[in-house]
Amino acid sequence: MSLAEPAALPVAASAPPRLRVAKRFTSRLKASLPAYLLLLPSLIFLALFTYGAMGRVLIDALYQRATPKAPLRFVGLENIGAVLADPAFTGAVVNNLIYAVGTAIPSIGLALLFALALARTNVVTSALRAALFLPVLIPMVAASALFLFIFLPNVGLLDHYIGGLLPVLPNWLGDPDIALYAIMIITIWKNAGYYMLFFLAGLQAVPEDVMEAAHLDGAGPFMRLRYIILPELKPTFLFVIVIATLNAVTQVDHVFVLTQGGPSNSTNLVLFYIYQQAVEHFDVGKASAATLLTLAALMALTALSFRTMANREGGP
Repeated sequence: MSLAEPAALPVAASAPPRLRVAKRFTSRLKASLPAYLLLLPSLIFLALFTYGAMGRVLIDALYQRATPKAPLRFVGLENIGAVLADPAFTGAVVNNLIYAVGTAIPSIGLALLFALALARTNVVTSALRAALFLPVLIPMVAASALFLFIFLPNVGLLDHYIGGLLPVLPNWLGDPDIALYAIMIITIWKNAGYYMLFFLAGLQAVPEDVMEAAHLDGAGPFMRLRYIILPELKPTFLFVIVIATLNAVTQVDHVFVLTQGGPSNSTNLVLFYIYQQAVEHFDVGKASAATLLTLAALMALTALSFRTMANREGGP
């Protein structure tokens, strides 16, 4: 080839821009096609049973029917207004708030204490970790049946062991003033070991050299906990708080088994209220409206928590 002849350009460089883009897209699609095929079953189930269900709830919240066989009637936001005006829903929300605070704080506190005490890995701590995690593996229905025997008045295990300490033994599940606190005990017992795992993982991120330097400088265990460990565990705390809040709203099996929302609606939680409206009263529109309100509150709380987490991580 003489010097005057131009060099042959590569085919890709001489192709039109649209053709090059199409070829790049085709090559990327071929490379990622196996991954999409593997994800396809999960995506189908997600679309049908998560997003499809959410869409159905949104539609049902805008309609109402007088009887299960009556035709649907569009009512707009009337169902949401009826739910907000229902004293039973207000009481369930208040109960759920008390339940969430009363279970999250003790569960997270115990989980942190367990994690700090069992941070060192050896045979004894491994066995204790397994023992504390064991309640997580027990289904809530089975745990509720166990605590039903514990809470039985006069003949239950609890009354058997504290019978000599109290002049009058309370009816743990039949007294409206204490029934909600009784079912809180089940949640605390079941969730503390689960949250402990997150704190154990968070403790692994605490710099060992910083802890050793603080120890050499004379900082005691309390000062190391306050100024080193707890600041390092802030993201873990925020994440566990979100999980504990979701559990407080979604865990309702023990209410079904132990109290059915009673006595006098003292243990009626939001999810059980939704079940009552849908199954017992056949009011799907009202149940869907209560579900939308609950989902909106949970999404707002979750977004606020993760935004706070992101701000703390991105801060100085």
